[in-house]
Amino acid sequence: MLQGYYAPLLTDIARHLGVNDADVNWLEGSQLMLSALVVPMLSKLGDQVGHRKVLIWSTAVTLAASIALVVAPEFWVFLVAWAFQGFYVVWLPLEVALIYVRTAAREDAAAATSGPTAGPAALTRRAAAVLVGALEVGAIAGALAAGALVDTMDVQAVLVVPAVVVGLCLVAIILGVEETPGASLANFRRRDFDMAGLFWVTVALVLIMGSLFVLRGAGLAPDRPGFWLSALMLVTGALALVRFVRVEREHPDPLIDIRMFTDPALWPVFATAGLFGVSVLGAQAPLSTFARTDPEIYGYGLGTTGFQTSLIIGTYLIAMVAGAGLLPVASRWTSPRLALLFATLCVAVGFGLFLPFHDQIGQVVANMVVVGLGSGALVASLPAAAAAAAPREQTGVATGLTNSVKTVGGAVASCIFGLALATTAAAGIPGPEVLPEVAGAPDVGTAGSFSGYLTVWIVCSATALAAAVLLLFVPKKAFQ
Repeated sequence: MLQGYYAPLLTDIARHLGVNDADVNWLEGSQLMLSALVVPMLSKLGDQVGHRKVLIWSTAVTLAASIALVVAPEFWVFLVAWAFQGFYVVWLPLEVALIYVRTAAREDAAAATSGPTAGPAALTRRAAAVLVGALEVGAIAGALAAGALVDTMDVQAVLVVPAVVVGLCLVAIILGVEETPGASLANFRRRDFDMAGLFWVTVALVLIMGSLFVLRGAGLAPDRPGFWLSALMLVTGALALVRFVRVEREHPDPLIDIRMFTDPALWPVFATAGLFGVSVLGAQAPLSTFARTDPEIYGYGLGTTGFQTSLIIGTYLIAMVAGAGLLPVASRWTSPRLALLFATLCVAVGFGLFLPFHDQIGQVVANMVVVGLGSGALVASLPAAAAAAAPREQTGVATGLTNSVKTVGGAVASCIFGLALATTAAAGIPGPEVLPEVAGAPDVGTAGSFSGYLTVWIVCSATALAAAVLLLFVPKKAFQ
C-alpha cells in the first residue's frame, strides 16, 4: 500500500507544502538515497542476528516516519520524514532471503535435479512471484483508495491511512513471521560490524546526491557559485566512494563485499538492477505529475483528477502483478534468461511509446501496461537470481545489494529527472494575467517542463535497453 498510496497524491502534496511539481522528485530521491544506505546495513544484520528481528526494527521506523508525515508543518520536515519512511524498502530482500534459506534446507530442494524448474532458486523464484503479487495487490488497493479519498478529503487527513496500515503490518510480523533458524543477537556481538564502511558509503552518497540538489538550485550556469559548489561536492563524494571501496577490501567482514561486484555471476545482476531502478523507481513521480498537469493551461498533460490518476497507476500495478505471475510460465516455455530479456525489452518499448503517444489517457495506460508487464517480472526475478549466484551464507547480502543498487539507480534518476523538469519548468507558459479564465488556478506556473518529461521517457527506455544487453552476460548459474 505504501508503494501505491502516495503516487496519486504527489501533486496534492506539492500544493499542500507550497512547492512545484518538479520538487516532489526530491522527495523520491531523498527516500531512495536513505534506502540505499540502510538496505545493505539491515541486510547484513539480517544475516547475522535474524531476518525477522530486522523486519520488526525497520517496520517500527517506517511507522514513526508515516506518523510524522501527517503532522509535518514544512517541506523540509516532510522531506526528512519521507526519507526515513524508506526503511520499508528492505522488507522484500529480507523476505526473499528468509524464503531462500528455508527452501535450500528442504528435502525436496536438496533432492531436486538441476534445471530451470527445480532447486532452491526455482522455488524461490516462484515464492518471490507470490510475494510480489501480494505486494502489488496492496499497491493497487493503496493507489485506488488514495485517489478516491483525495478528491473528497483534505490531503492531511488522507495521509493518516498509511500510518494505520504500517501499524497493522508491524503486528502481522510480530505474530506471523518465524525467525531464521540459528539466528541470534549473540552473532552480532561476536562480529566486528563494519562501522567505517557504513560511514564512508554514507558520506559518499550524501555528497553525490547533495551535489545534485545544490545544482538544482544553482542551475547549469558556470558563473553561479552554486555550480562550482555542486561540482566540488560531486568530486568529494567520488573520492569518498573510492575510500569506501578501500575500507571494504581491507575489512575482514565488510558491510558490502566489494568482491561481489567483480564476481562474474553477480556483477551483471547488480548492473541490471541499477539500470532497472531508473525506470521502476525514478519515473514514478513524473508519471503522476504529468497525468495531473492541465493541458488547457500548459499544452501537455492529461488533466486527470486524483481518482483518475489512481486508475492509471492501478492499471500499471495490475500489469506488474501479471508480469510477476507470468515469469515462471515464460521461464518454462523458453528459459529464465530469455524471459528476463523479453521483460527488459517490454520496459524499453513501453517508455519509448511515450514519445509519440502521450496525449490521451488510453495511450498512457497502454504504454504503462507494456512497462508494467516487464517491470513485474524483473522485480520478482532479480533478487532470486542474486541469491542463487551468491554463497549461501551471503544470500541476504546479495539480495539486499540487488535492491540497494536498484535503489541508487532510482535515487540518482529521481534527482536528475527533478533537474530536467525544473530547468525550464513552466518556461514560456502564460501566467494568469494572460489567461484570465484560469486566474487563481492553483497549478499555474507549478508544472514541470515538457522537455523534462521527454527526457524522463528517453532515459528510461535507454537504460532498459542497456539492461537487456547486460542480461546476456549473466551466467547460467543465476538462473538455476
